[in-house]
Amino acid sequence: MSDLITLKDPRAAAAEAFRVLRTNIQFSALDQPIHTLLITSAAADEGKSVTAANLAVTMAQGGSRVILVDADLRRPSQHTIWKLENARGLTDALLEKNLAEALPLQETVVDGLRVLTSGTPVPNPADLLGSKRMESLIAALKAQTDYVIFDAPPVLAAADAPLLATKLDATLLVLQAGSTRRDHAQRAKEALQRVNARIIGVALTNAPRDSSLSPYGKV
Repeated sequence: MSDLITLKDPRAAAAEAFRVLRTNIQFSALDQPIHTLLITSAAADEGKSVTAANLAVTMAQGGSRVILVDADLRRPSQHTIWKLENARGLTDALLEKNLAEALPLQETVVDGLRVLTSGTPVPNPADLLGSKRMESLIAALKAQTDYVIFDAPPVLAAADAPLLATKLDATLLVLQAGSTRRDHAQRAKEALQRVNARIIGVALTNAPRDSSLSPYGKV
């Protein structure tokens, strides 16, 4: 679980950044409640899965019940990050008759945080994520927790993220400092806006730390 800085080193600047992100998301929900959150990126390898996992940890550490869903059915990684089995997951639950009883949620080392891995690979991810069954599954998940965080594929890589964004309360776009192209970020934003996704902000990964700011509370 080396990617989980919020567990490995809770006092690190990066861990504190995730707590700030949690607070910002909670404040953005004052007028419009957020129970389901989509986390995506413009392109691949920008850190959206690690961001989703660490944000889920900080929300659970803050006292909320959280379910983290690996909805990246093309390149799933949450089972690897958390060292979980992936024999059954999201895709398998969508094919079960009774969604509420079939959810193969797995416990984690974090109290209050469970993970729904991607499950059996399927040839048609976009069709599954855009289906009525997916809407029913989202409702079943919401009934069991305070927050449901969805790790979705990059916006420019597939139609999956915009499709799923239409069914969720809000979307967080992850960009990587020094890597994400400006035109890719703009195109991703426009693709989400076209489906009327509620974009609540951008999370910047790999940003250099300001060395002029000394750690607060350390001597």
